[in-house]
Amino acid sequence: MAESANDDTIFWVDPELRGIIPLDGFHVSRSLRKRLNSGVYTFTANKCFNRIVVCCAQRETTWINAEIRTLYGQLHEFGYAHSIEVWKGTELIGGLYGVCIASAFFGESMFSTDTDGSKLAMLALVARLNAGGFTLLDTQFLTDHLATMGGIEISQSKYRDKLTEALDVRADFWKLSDQSDVRELWQLSTQTS
Repeated sequence: MAESANDDTIFWVDPELRGIIPLDGFHVSRSLRKRLNSGVYTFTANKCFNRIVVCCAQRETTWINAEIRTLYGQLHEFGYAHSIEVWKGTELIGGLYGVCIASAFFGESMFSTDTDGSKLAMLALVARLNAGGFTLLDTQFLTDHLATMGGIEISQSKYRDKLTEALDVRADFWKLSDQSDVRELWQLSTQTS
């Protein structure tokens, strides 16, 4: 992380309480389910990774500086960093990006320019991770926004145990071949409350 977009210094963060979203505990609210079922939205993966990172950094305060954008761009080129995009027609209205290692996905940041854009992105991510056999969705910190989707905090030691287990499991981020096919997302939305 960086202290701000203009700070050249980057540093590692290892919080004592770690935020995660249990992949079997993602919460889909009625309003989110209604948006999903409207048929208005399409979902893609890695269609515009660099644009997603830039959109995530466009807020009043951000930890994403130029070096972090460059480094995550390189991780994307190497096949480790991925983005999820949410489209309303041809307009990009939400998205997120993160890093995959084995069966762990480390969510880095998300954004929304329309109601529930980032929640729809997280729903698409969870569907993809569940389909691909992932075991850990790391959000680093728990925010009120993430808590509404089922996010919880766990101790650093419990997190490290989960991470160790996740690193021993092979997963496939590309098990869902096309995020615009929302059948998997609908299935997820009807299985949760």
